[in-house]
Order: sequence, then C-alpha cells, then structure tokens
Amino acid sequence: MLYQRSSQLFIDAQKVIPGGVNSPVRAFKSVGGTPIFVKSAKGAYLFDEDGNRLIDYINSWGPMILGHAFEPVVNAVIERTKKGTSFGMPTELETEIAKLAIAMVPGIEKIRFVNSGTEACMSAIRLARGFSSKDKIIKFAGCYHGHSDSFLIQAGSGASTFGTPNSPGVTTGTAKDTLLATYNDLENVSQLIAANPNEIAAIIVEPVAGNMGCIPPKPGFLEGLRELCTANNILLIFDEVMTGFRLAKGGVQELYGVTADIVTFGKVIGGGLPVGAFAARSEIMNYLAPIGPVYQAGTLSGNPLAMAAGLAMLKSIDEDATLFQRLEEKTAYLEAGMHGAFGNEEFPYTINRVGSMISVHFDAMPVVDFQSAAKGDNEMFKKFFHGLLNEGVYIAPSAYETWFITDALTYDDLDFTIEAIRKVSKKLT
Repeated sequence: MLYQRSSQLFIDAQKVIPGGVNSPVRAFKSVGGTPIFVKSAKGAYLFDEDGNRLIDYINSWGPMILGHAFEPVVNAVIERTKKGTSFGMPTELETEIAKLAIAMVPGIEKIRFVNSGTEACMSAIRLARGFSSKDKIIKFAGCYHGHSDSFLIQAGSGASTFGTPNSPGVTTGTAKDTLLATYNDLENVSQLIAANPNEIAAIIVEPVAGNMGCIPPKPGFLEGLRELCTANNILLIFDEVMTGFRLAKGGVQELYGVTADIVTFGKVIGGGLPVGAFAARSEIMNYLAPIGPVYQAGTLSGNPLAMAAGLAMLKSIDEDATLFQRLEEKTAYLEAGMHGAFGNEEFPYTINRVGSMISVHFDAMPVVDFQSAAKGDNEMFKKFFHGLLNEGVYIAPSAYETWFITDALTYDDLDFTIEAIRKVSKKLT
C-alpha cells in the first residue's frame, strides 16, 4: 500500500505539533515507518488519506465496541449538538447515564464523570488518599493508568523500595509515595504492604492488563488482592478504563466476581467521545466536594455531547442480550485462526486473550507480567505489524498493546485477517 499523503501530512504535523502527534504511540516510533492519517471510519474499517481501507483492530483503543460511526451514537450527538455544545451547568443527561452505569456495574452506588481515563484514575487516587488519610499507593509495573505524575514511576531496586520517576517533570517527592509491584505476584504485594505498615491508601490495578499486551490475572490473583486490601484497610481500585463495559456489562467485577472499592472507566463509556468516570459506594464518593473535603472539578465534565454519546452506547450494550457472546465467539475464532496461521512456522509465539481483548507475543514462554512481556522479539513484531499493514490489517503499533475486537467485524473480515497473518508469518521465518 502507498502512504504518500500520510507521509506528507506527518511532515507538516511535525512542524507545529511535538513529534507530529498528540499522543506518543501514534508516531510509530516503536515499529518504524510513517503514521497512518485517518480520513474516516465506518463499522470495522478505517479509510486513510491515501484511499486505503484497513480492517481495524485498535478501534480507538477500545471504545468502538459496536463499530465506528455507530448510528445510535452518531444520531444522539447530532441531535444534542443542535441544543448547544457546552454549558458548564448540570443537565438531566448526566443523571440518566449515571443511573444506567450504576445499574450495570456491581458494587457502585455513585459515579462522577470526568474527561478522560487519565483524569478518572488521577481523581480516584486523590479520593482514596483523602478517604483513608494515607499517602502511598501500590501500582503494578506494566499497568498504565494515564500520564498523571503518580503513575509515571519505574521500579526501584527491591520489593520494599520506592519507585523513581521515569519521566522528567515528575518529582522524586511524588515518586516516593508510589510503590511498584509485579503483576500476578501476590507475594510481592504482601512484601510491600509489610514494609509500609498503615501507610498505603490504595492498590490500583488493571484487573485484565491491556498495556503490556493482553495479560489475564492468574487464578486467585484478584481475589488475593481483595483479601489483602480488606485485611490491611487498603482501598482496591480497579482501572476498568479498557475493560469496563467491554468484557461484560459489569466489567471485570462481573466477569470474575471480585468487587473493588473504587472503579475507573473510560473508552466505551464515552461512545468515542472524551469521557472518563470513577465510581464507588456512597460512603467513599461522599468524600468528594461539594459535600466532602476532597476537591475535584472540571468545566467540561459531564459535557452534554459526551453524555449523549455515552448514554446511547450504554443503552445499546445493555439492551443487546447476545453482544458479549458474539464478541467472545468472534475473538475465539480469530485466536484459533491465528494458531493455525502460525502453527507451521518456525518461530516462538504466545497468544493471550480475555473476551474481546487479544494479543500476540513473539516468545514461547507464558506472558504473565511486564518482565515476561518484555522478552518478546520486538524486531519480529515490527515485521509482523508492517506485514499486516501492507495486507490491509491495522493492529496497534506497539508490541505492548492489546487488540480490541469490535462486533462490526464479520467472519469474512476475520478470515481475511487470518489469511493475512498466514501470508505474513511465512515471511517472518
């Protein structure tokens, strides 16, 4: 495929936007080549500025669970736009979508809307610290909770050490309150808790990781976190920005039967518009201003266009009794086809999947945490990525990202993708 216009657009963008992009992964630095500039999208397809059609396995990093330009969402936004785009005042829409989200997700009684998953996680941490009167948090290496300072921390030298900043601009003072744990390792978490008694406000985790590829929790891991948090008076935060309303109506809490104290949302809940949210039982949420001491605010929070899009999306999901069954079947079909496409080739690979999240890692050993994910052959992934791109299949331009399946994919699309993988795999050996 030719990408002459995308190449020129990228040259132009770099003159006025740092790196030519407004989010780093879009720059293709980890895979090389020129970013694809999208002109439009519909259903399961992207159409770029060079006239190419691509089958999309990113789906705006998750929210397009029902396909691009999903008609109920588009119509809701158009109709709402005619009445005004922003007020900075309450609307009935906010209450309506709040009631629906609370009805769909177990364990939450109140919810507050913000403008992104980053903002949701940042606010959840502040709320947890304010509610518990403790400062430290535990996060897991490889789990991404947005770019706020508390989360841009790399591992220290041992289980009881503090993390250190991994981005200039994050102070060591901030870093000292973030402890790094190993995903799927309860013993490591126990050591951190023991080394910091009565100092940890919250443990935040992607209950199904999506930012080091798709990595499922080991049996008992989430249950163990719940027990540790309960026993040590620590709040458990599930970052369901990716998994919420995607892996089940009630997200991971419903899927695995484990209840968190605070849950964050994004992606699907906005129907493709910039929306995030955080939710908990009333006792915790009532610590927020204006009725509690923990301050959090936003002029565009609860924006009517975003609320209209999110409400249309959640209603469509809630009313579709077979959606998650279809997504499971389509993603399982893709996984089986990928094994068949890779099976006769002489290179190691691992496929991880939970529901409609799936990823391939070019390493034969199980991928269960960031350390094992990092052992994958990134050079082979680069060839795999560009090979699929040339066949008309678009996956995340990073070996550390999950694929997201949309219900708009047909089995013909899946067969086309599997055949593309077969062709590309023959060239990887």
